[in-house]
Amino acid sequence: MEKIYLLIVLAPLIGAIIAGFLGSKIGRAGAHWVTSGGVGLSALLSIYVLLQFINGSTGIYNDSLYIWMVSDGIRMEVGFLVDQLTAMMMVVVTFVSFCVHIYTIGYMAHDEENWPKGSLAGTNSYQRFFSYISLFTFSMLMLVMSNNFLQLFFGWEAVGLVSYLLIGFWSVRETAIFANLKAFLVNRVGDFGFILGIAAVAMYTNSLDYAEVFKLAPGLADTQISLIGGTEWSLMTVICICLFIGAMGKSAQVPLHVWLPDSMEGPTPISALIHAATMVTAGIFMVARMSPLYELSETALTFVLVIGATTALFTGLIGVVQNDIKRVVAYSTLSQLGYMMVALGVSAYAAGVFHLMTHAFFKALLFLAAGSVIIGMHHDQDIRNMGGIRKYMRITWITSLVGSLALIGLPGSSGFFSKDAIIEAVHHSSIAGSGYAYFAVVSGVFITALYSFRMYFLVFHGKGPRDEHAKAHLHESPKVVTIPLILLAIPSLFIGMFTVGDMVFGEWFKDAIFVLPEHDTLSAIGFHGTWAFFTHGIFGLPTLLAASGVAVAFVFYIKKPELAESWKKRFESVGIYQILDKKYGFDETYQALFAGGSRGIGKLLWNVGDKGLIDGLIINGSARSVDRFAGWVRNIQTGYLFHYAIAMILGLLVLLTWFVIA
Repeated sequence: MEKIYLLIVLAPLIGAIIAGFLGSKIGRAGAHWVTSGGVGLSALLSIYVLLQFINGSTGIYNDSLYIWMVSDGIRMEVGFLVDQLTAMMMVVVTFVSFCVHIYTIGYMAHDEENWPKGSLAGTNSYQRFFSYISLFTFSMLMLVMSNNFLQLFFGWEAVGLVSYLLIGFWSVRETAIFANLKAFLVNRVGDFGFILGIAAVAMYTNSLDYAEVFKLAPGLADTQISLIGGTEWSLMTVICICLFIGAMGKSAQVPLHVWLPDSMEGPTPISALIHAATMVTAGIFMVARMSPLYELSETALTFVLVIGATTALFTGLIGVVQNDIKRVVAYSTLSQLGYMMVALGVSAYAAGVFHLMTHAFFKALLFLAAGSVIIGMHHDQDIRNMGGIRKYMRITWITSLVGSLALIGLPGSSGFFSKDAIIEAVHHSSIAGSGYAYFAVVSGVFITALYSFRMYFLVFHGKGPRDEHAKAHLHESPKVVTIPLILLAIPSLFIGMFTVGDMVFGEWFKDAIFVLPEHDTLSAIGFHGTWAFFTHGIFGLPTLLAASGVAVAFVFYIKKPELAESWKKRFESVGIYQILDKKYGFDETYQALFAGGSRGIGKLLWNVGDKGLIDGLIINGSARSVDRFAGWVRNIQTGYLFHYAIAMILGLLVLLTWFVIA
C-alpha cells in the first residue's frame, strides 16, 4: 500500500510540475490533460483505499518514508498516517479537485480575455492555472496524510501559498491583488499561533510524531506553565488554543474570517476548490486529528465551541444582504464552517468531519453552479440583475436546486443528516457555552434557508435577466461544465443516508478520533441508524425552521417582492441593515487599526528615525559639524607672524603649567 499512497500524493505534483515548467511546449490541451489525469488517478486510488478500509482488507498505515534530520532527539521526517479519517479526506479532496479540473477546462477556455492585450502575465495563464490547482491538491494531500507536526505545517503553509497565487491569479486587477494579500496576511496571524502550538508540543514532548505526542499527552494533562505576569495556565489548554488560532485563520473563523469573502476575486473554480472541500476544511481536520489533545482541556473545547457558534450565526446573517452570487455562497461557507467547529467543541468530532464531507460536495456544487450562471450572464455576478435563468440553463438550475436543498437540510439529503447530527450533539452537551451554541445553530437553520433561497429565487425564477443582451445570448454551459455539476449533485443528495450510521453513530472513526466517555455527546443522542435519525429529524425543529426560511424567501422574492423592499427600509431605519452590509465593521476596523496603524508607525519611524536621526543628525549633522569646525580653524589661520608667536607662547605656558601641577 505504501506505493499506492506515494502515487496518490505524487501524481498531482508531477502534473503540476509538467504544466508549470513545460506549459508553453505542451500547450493548453497538454496542461489540462496531464493535471486532470494526475488528479483523476489520485481520486481513483483514494477511492480504492477507502474501499479497502470498508472491506477490512487493510489496516492503519503509520510509517516514516524519509528522515530529513534529527536534532536533539527530535525526528524531522516525511511520513504517512492513513486511517479511516485520512481515507475519507483523501477521497473528498481528490474527487472534488478532479471535478474542479474538468470544470476549469470550460470555465477558463477564454481566459485570454481577462488580460490586457500583450500582457506578459497573461502568457500561458491557462497552463499556469492548472499547474496551481494541481499543486494545491498535492499540498492538501500532504497535509491530511501527514503523521507528524512538521509535515502538517509544511502542507498547512503550502496550501496557504498556493491559495495566495490562485486568489490573485488575475494579477492585473487591483481587487484581486488586495484580496490575495489580505488572505495571506490574515492567515499569517493564525499561523503564528499555530507554530507556537507546535513549538510547545516539541518543547514538552521532545517529539513531532503524532503517535508519540498522543501517547505522552495524558501525562502532561496536569502540567501548569507560567505565562505573562506569572499567570498559571494548563499546558494542554495553551497548546490547543494556539493550534486552534491556526485553524481560525485557515477555516476562516471570527475574527480571522475577513479574508474568505474577498477571495471571491479569484476565478470561480478555486472558490469551489479552496472554499468548499480543501483549504478551509484544513482547520476542521486538524482539530479532529488532535482530538487526543483537545479532550484534555475543556477550556479549549469551550473556546472552539463559542468561536464556532459565533461564526455560524453572525456570518450567516451577512449572507442575507449580499447581492454578489459568489459572496452569498462564501458567507454560507463561513456559517457552515462554524457548524463544524461547534461539533468539534462539544466533542462530536465524527459529526463535524461528517458535515465536512457532505458540505464539500454540495458547497462545491453551489460554487460551480454559480460559475455556470456567471458564464451565462457574461460575468455579471449581481443576483438582482438575474431571474428566470431556469428556462435557459436547466442542468445548472436543477443542480443548483439540489445543492440548495442539501445546504438547508432537506429531509433525506446529505446536509439533513450532517447538520441535524451537529444540532442534536450540541443539544445533549453540558460543556460551558453549549446553550449559546444551541441557540446559534438552531437560529442558523432559518437564516441558511432564507439566504439560500433568496439567491435561488432571484437567480432562477422571476421574469428574466434585466440585461436584454445577456438574455438574448443566455444558454446552458457546455458539457465540460455541467458534467461536474451532475457528478457533485449525486453525493450531495445521497451520500449522507448511506454513511451517517457508520460515520456518526458507528465505529468508523474509533481508531482515528479519541473522545472521553464523559464528553461523548453522540452516544447520548439515543438513536442510531439512518431510518431512526430520519424519522426523528423530519418532524424536528430544524426542519420546521428550514421550511419557514424557504417560505419567507418565496413570499419576499417571488410572491410579493415589495415586502422585501419594505422590510429592508425598516431595517435601514434602525441601522441593522447597515451593520450587516458593513459586515459588522471588521474590515474597516482592521484597515484603520492594523493597516492604518502600521502606516502610522512607519510614518513616525520615517520622520523621527530616517529624517530626524539618520539624515538630520548622523549624515547631514556630521557634515555640518565638520563644516563649522573647518570654518573655526580657518578663522585662526590669519597669516600674521605675531598671531602665530602669541599662540606658541600661550601653548608653552599651558604645557609648563601642566608639568608643574602634575
